[in-house]
Amino acid sequence: MRKLAWVLAACVVAANCAPAAPVNTVPAAPRFPEFVYPEPPPGTPKTTVDRLARGWRLLQANDVGAAEREFGAILKTAAAFAPARAASGYVELARERPGNALPHFESALPAGSAYAPALVGRGLALLATGRDEDALGSFEAAFAADANLPDLGGRIETLRVRVAQDGVGRAERAAAAGRWDEARTAYLTAIQASPESAFLHRDLARMEHAAGRADVALTEARAAIALDPDDAVAHVLVGDVLAERQDAAGAEAAYRRAAAVDPSPAIEAAIARVREGVREAALPAQYRGIGGRPQAARADIAALLGVRLGLVLTRAPQRQMVVTDVRGHWADPWIQTVTRAGAMAVFPNYTFEPSAPIRRGDLADAVSRVLALIAPAGSATATPWESAAVTVSDVPPGHLAYPAVRRAVAAGVMPLRDGAFELLAPVSGAEAVEVVTRLAALTGVRG
Repeated sequence: MRKLAWVLAACVVAANCAPAAPVNTVPAAPRFPEFVYPEPPPGTPKTTVDRLARGWRLLQANDVGAAEREFGAILKTAAAFAPARAASGYVELARERPGNALPHFESALPAGSAYAPALVGRGLALLATGRDEDALGSFEAAFAADANLPDLGGRIETLRVRVAQDGVGRAERAAAAGRWDEARTAYLTAIQASPESAFLHRDLARMEHAAGRADVALTEARAAIALDPDDAVAHVLVGDVLAERQDAAGAEAAYRRAAAVDPSPAIEAAIARVREGVREAALPAQYRGIGGRPQAARADIAALLGVRLGLVLTRAPQRQMVVTDVRGHWADPWIQTVTRAGAMAVFPNYTFEPSAPIRRGDLADAVSRVLALIAPAGSATATPWESAAVTVSDVPPGHLAYPAVRRAVAAGVMPLRDGAFELLAPVSGAEAVEVVTRLAALTGVRG
């Protein structure tokens, strides 16, 4: 009985002692269900078809050596026979030698070929060697060649997610290190794997913006919005780029779309900044140049107060003032505003001297006057700066300027310099802007 069994087994391997089994490309329980049978083309000789099918059955029965002999026998007479080449690649995959499998699959795919079984095999080999991106491309090509291949669609979707995730991880690490080109390549790889993912375009846009490539950032942010109109972050990115380009109307529109999706204080602040930019763009060039002046003049302080705290000043009790030397001056409207509100004084001869340089003592006087308008002494809105004691090394409490200096310092608007105030020190344009900005921040009201 044992001898008979041995003889029968030998006959199966040799395939010449028993009648040929019927062609059956898929065994009842295949050992490698992910392998795709390399279907021979029409017109292939029956003996070759049968031998290919027999080798495949042996492979799926995990008799890899016998299967290899069957496929090798075919290739001895038809070296370019693609199905046998692909089958030989699957033999190597069964032996867990994906590197050896790749040349077989490549030889089954001459230039321009779209032979799905070889493409799937190549994809499996690439996947086993850690080349996920290349594997995805091979599987997608196989799917394009034959969309009816079982389970291939699901495999592709799973792999797309993995490739995209890997790409995002690499991109984030590269961006954190400032390797912008590497980050861009990684993001593009992720997008290629998952082109319909809006967040990938959005994240690429954020990276490009950080890298200083505003044009690309804008394009990618808009691509994200096209895929997901409710991506608030992408709308904010569009707004940021347009704001940098001085396109205030476009920036505000983008911010408002973001706010409609996901309202937040940050977005409202961005809208306010844009509006402020629009307003300041309409102001005289002399005003816009204040921050760059080495020495601020009285007119500069009047203009800054008039623009930044206009509502506070116009709501204050108004005085009838005569100023004789500002007609036609670029700052005339704001000089009228500050003098009528009592925020800056007119000299006894009815002049304002708009071009006179301003010193820290003069600026402290103006700041103190505005603080009194913001929170009048003795009122319910009076603040600690009205009573706080401040020690100033160069301005003692008996000094005429001490009350104004004390208020300006106590309010945090004009900090001391190593304990001193330096009443006679000149005020630069940049310092003037900083002081008025701090002053305006105390009110929450912008003119």
